[in-house]
Amino acid sequence: MALAFEDTTESRRDGLIWIPGRTFTMGSNDHYPEEAPAHPVTVDGFWMAETPVTNRQFREFVEATGHVTVAEKKPDPKDYPGAKPEMLRAGSLVFTQPKSVEGHDISQWWTFKFGATWRRPLGGISDLRGKLDHPVVHVAYADAVAYADWASLDLPTEAEWELAARGGLDDAEYAWGDEFAPSGVPMANIWSGTFPTHSTKPKGHERTSPVRSFPPNGFGLYDMIGNVWEWTSDYWSTGQHEPANHSCCIPSNQRGRDAEASYDPRQPEIRIARRALKGGSHLCAPNYCRRYRPAARHAEPEDTSTSHVGFRCVRRPEGEPK
Repeated sequence: MALAFEDTTESRRDGLIWIPGRTFTMGSNDHYPEEAPAHPVTVDGFWMAETPVTNRQFREFVEATGHVTVAEKKPDPKDYPGAKPEMLRAGSLVFTQPKSVEGHDISQWWTFKFGATWRRPLGGISDLRGKLDHPVVHVAYADAVAYADWASLDLPTEAEWELAARGGLDDAEYAWGDEFAPSGVPMANIWSGTFPTHSTKPKGHERTSPVRSFPPNGFGLYDMIGNVWEWTSDYWSTGQHEPANHSCCIPSNQRGRDAEASYDPRQPEIRIARRALKGGSHLCAPNYCRRYRPAARHAEPEDTSTSHVGFRCVRRPEGEPK
């Protein structure tokens, strides 16, 4: 059972909700290795956006600033040694549901589509009709930072994001409690069926959904789990920090700052930092990706945009470091 959110003027301001500071247990020892070990972290209070940034909000930003997203720019060959020249075109990664798959090669359901952008989420002649209140997608890390700067906000750290997602239920498996679907009711927009070949979602709801389509968590935040993965400002690490030996040594406002350690060791020739994503997406499924939990995390190169990654913003009290 999720905590009841007390909606007051003091707790809500300009689309932001106050998240009280506290010490909580970050990570998990029960699932994927990069979530372990679970350890206490102290986070100061901050304001967090009630929902992920929507297409409507991102369009307002672009119209005000003329911002051009990473997906709309031709890649620089110097950044991608060995890349095929014909692939160095503007575009983004789009999920396409396959009829069948062999093994676990993700290229069977992910395609780099030329022309896919936040404006044209499926590439081609697709557009945003009926999707202005869906989370914006096909945004790289730099695009999320640019929006946050324009709005006089910041991106959350991984610790801030996880504290907020838990909604006050620090020891619960999910953002809403310990039961995956209480009384059979879906609590988040995740994959329904067998990923990636079979979806039981209604037609038109296979991908992102409008924000606020599912119940809020205990802090009154929507879509912290599912719908889209969300960028955090932390560099990726392969595991969590070891628990402090004494209560006096619990990290405060823990941040991932090691860009060098975030590089993908499988691609040593490409020097592109990775950031930590949180929250899972509409593609997470019990049979494939059980990352629809607050503790779950995923690495994403800063230059990469996809059809299932978005972001939301925070505001820290004056004097807090970014």
